[in-house]
Amino acid sequence: MNEMNNEVQIVNYEPQYKEAFKALNEEWIKTFFTMEAGDYKLPDNPQEYIVDKGGYIIVALLNGEAVGTCALVKISDEPLRFELSKMAVSPKAQGKKIGYLVGQALVEKARALNAESIFLETNSVLLPAIKLYEKLGFDHMPVSDSAYARCDTQMLLKFND
Repeated sequence: MNEMNNEVQIVNYEPQYKEAFKALNEEWIKTFFTMEAGDYKLPDNPQEYIVDKGGYIIVALLNGEAVGTCALVKISDEPLRFELSKMAVSPKAQGKKIGYLVGQALVEKARALNAESIFLETNSVLLPAIKLYEKLGFDHMPVSDSAYARCDTQMLLKFND
């Protein structure tokens, strides 16, 4: 997963990126919304709640600095399903296609693992994000049971239809 785009490098999560993972997510959420109780659990404990449970986190480095991140949170084993979660890009690094690079890397990871699908939740005000997810192959689906008050858009990417 070492894809280069100019000075951007995509790397797998390591504990040294914990604070950056948290800071990027909080910065992104606070730009558009207010932090909800559920917003703290994963960024505060990425190893415990994502990686140790069979998920994946990747980090985008710009000249060695963590400026973007995204996670695949495992939902189920049989069939293998993930949630694309915690995508965040620092405002200072926007316009470098980092969201697409981290999203694409995790879609490819899920595909390589023979996942059935990837699900995600977002908000309709985030048009650039929705366009990005559509470009990655996600389709809109009816919204049901979100843990987040701000969620009014859910999308699904199915593999091997």
